[in-house]
Amino acid sequence: MREFSEDYLRRTREGLWESREALRDLELGSRRRVLDVGCGTGELARVLADETPGEVVGVDADRDLLTVAGESVPVVAGDAHRLPFPDDSFDLVVCQALLINLPDPERAVREFARVSSDLVAAVEPDNSSVAVESTVSAESDLSRRARAAYVAGANTNVALGGDGTREAFRAAGLDDVSTRTHHHAKTVEPPYSTRDLEAAKRKATAGALTDRRETLVGPLAPDEYERLRADWREMGRTVVNQMQEGEYRRAEVVPFYVTAGRV
Repeated sequence: MREFSEDYLRRTREGLWESREALRDLELGSRRRVLDVGCGTGELARVLADETPGEVVGVDADRDLLTVAGESVPVVAGDAHRLPFPDDSFDLVVCQALLINLPDPERAVREFARVSSDLVAAVEPDNSSVAVESTVSAESDLSRRARAAYVAGANTNVALGGDGTREAFRAAGLDDVSTRTHHHAKTVEPPYSTRDLEAAKRKATAGALTDRRETLVGPLAPDEYERLRADWREMGRTVVNQMQEGEYRRAEVVPFYVTAGRV
C-alpha cells in the first residue's frame, strides 16, 4: 500500500466536504458507533464526528498520521485487512480514498463487513476522470497525459470510482448497494498561498513526475517520459511567470463516489 505524508493528505482533502449531501445514505444522524478505516490525519473522521451523535473511531496503519487524527477522535493502530475489533463492533464502517490504494479491495470490504452490524461505505475517486482547466494553455493536456500514464502504471486500481467499488461491495456479499457522486473542486487563484507558490516551483522542476518515475516509465517509454518532463518544466515556468503577474488561475475537479451497502 502506498504511504502518504500529512501535508499531502491535508492538501488533497482540504475542503472536500463543504457540501455533505453525498453522505446522505450513510444515515449519520442515527449512528451510535462509527469506524473510519485508513483515517490518515482524520479529515473524514472530523466530518463524521460533526454529523454523528455517537462515537467515531479512526484506525490506520501509520502511527504518525494517527497522532494527528487522535487530536479529534479516538484512534487505534491497525491494518484494513485485519481490523483489531470483534464482529459487529460498529453500525457504520467507512473509508475514504483507501480502496484505490489496496491490491485487493474486496478483501478489505469483507473485513469491513465483519466488524459492521449494519452499513459499510467507501468514498473513492476515479483518478482517470480528473478535469483540469488552467490559464496556461499546455497544462490541461500535460495533466491528461501524465494522469493516463499514472493510471496505467499504478499497481492498484486508482480509477476504482463508483463502478469498481460497487463490484467489490457485491462480491463481498453486501446488499442494497447504492452510489452517490461528489465532485471535489480545487482552485488556485490570487492571492496565492505559500502552498500554491511551492507547487508552482515543483512544476518548474517537474518534481511530481520525478517522484512518480517508476509508475510512469512502463506506460511511457523512457524517451516519452523525458519529453513529458521537459514539456512539464516549460509549462511550470509559464505558471511561475503568470503568478508573478497575478494572472495564473487553475481549477481541478476530482469525481468521488460514495458507495454504501448493507451487511
